[in-house]
Amino acid sequence: MTEFLGSIWWLLVSLGVLVTFHEFGHYWVARRCGVRVLRFSVGFGKPLWTRHGKDGTEYVIAAIPLGGYVKMLDEREGEVAPADAAQAFNRQSVWKRIAIVVAGPVANLLLCVAMLWGMFVIGRPDYAPVVGQVQGIAAGAGLQRGDTLLAVGERETPTWSEVQLALIPAALDHADIGVRVRTAAGNEATRRLTLSQLPQGFEERRAVEAIGLTPRHQLVPALIGRVAPDTPAWGVLAEGDRIIAVDGHPVTAWNDIGPLVQQLGGQGVSAMVEVERAGERLALELQPKRVQPETGAAYWALGVASAAVAEPPMDAVLRYGPLAAVPAALREAAHQTHQLLSMIGRAFSGRVSVQNTVAGPITIARAANAYASHGAAWYLSLLAMLSLSLGILNLLPIPILDGGHLLYYLIELVKGSPVSERVMAAGQYIGLALIAGLMGLAFYNDIINNLVR
Repeated sequence: MTEFLGSIWWLLVSLGVLVTFHEFGHYWVARRCGVRVLRFSVGFGKPLWTRHGKDGTEYVIAAIPLGGYVKMLDEREGEVAPADAAQAFNRQSVWKRIAIVVAGPVANLLLCVAMLWGMFVIGRPDYAPVVGQVQGIAAGAGLQRGDTLLAVGERETPTWSEVQLALIPAALDHADIGVRVRTAAGNEATRRLTLSQLPQGFEERRAVEAIGLTPRHQLVPALIGRVAPDTPAWGVLAEGDRIIAVDGHPVTAWNDIGPLVQQLGGQGVSAMVEVERAGERLALELQPKRVQPETGAAYWALGVASAAVAEPPMDAVLRYGPLAAVPAALREAAHQTHQLLSMIGRAFSGRVSVQNTVAGPITIARAANAYASHGAAWYLSLLAMLSLSLGILNLLPIPILDGGHLLYYLIELVKGSPVSERVMAAGQYIGLALIAGLMGLAFYNDIINNLVR
């Protein structure tokens, strides 16, 4: 219940901030262009709070906090007194109307940069980009446990989150990429990940795992939490034992045990499993047993499960000084813009699933709650990403969105006269249908990704 209420709260806060800045962009430029603004509303539906400003604008917070709008004086929407006609939106030049419409997305872009600057100045705690375990493509590239990933491609990676943000797009494109590392011995080297070898249709949200990389902070200690009855380990190993070697091969994390057990089971012989128990080191003889689950392939097992462990403390911080944070925020905003546009292109071309591209309110709410729980810097990074997404999506050439209005005005510039009322009305219906379909897809993805799994 606490998580549910927290998710709702942070969703409302996030939408409130993003919508207010977006609509303020329209409002501010409209006022500078001499247009009279009748209403500035955050949310839709019944007004919960209303105030009338000295400029004649009615400021409203409405009951449904899933958007907002700025209502301007417009002769197409109601009767306008002749004395006020010059302040009507439809009487402005096409360039002024373009400026007013584009101001909302621009406000979101500026907010994105401001949020990123705040994130960098505060400092976002994270995990160091140290490799814990490698297999598959990562092992083939020569990466080893203890390597620190300094850069992926052209992107510096001071934290593990930066590693993920750099690897995932390359994995989705099946594009080979270079990785600069500092080895455990302190030497710098370059490895090449042949991501073109990734199988088609791999699970996109687990791209880093598909590459074969496990970070150090995700390694589980080799501490036994449970021993299953009627298994090879029953009566031999005990809860609380720390496994330190299997058949002479050292074990430093739980992730090491599985491959060693499979290798041992394939030999069909017993071997010594060394454990640390109550400060003593014991060598106990065990032979794995083959297990055939109801679904999936058979495997060899000892019959032990890991102990529950707390999440390790973060050991890295992404931080810049106030001045250095300015170009850093601009670079990051540009990078995220490129990645977002690329993701939209991948979705339209079918290279990625729209199930992992279009997120609905449930996903956003849970993400907002999770990011906020990690501190202000993490929450600012999420707001920056959402603000940028809102700005770019609003520029798509879909009628009823800002991009649809811009399309009308560009046509007006070319043909020398406004688009007809009939065309605009048809566009509104098309736009509503497209937005309804997009919202339906977002809610469907929410159900599949959050409620079904």
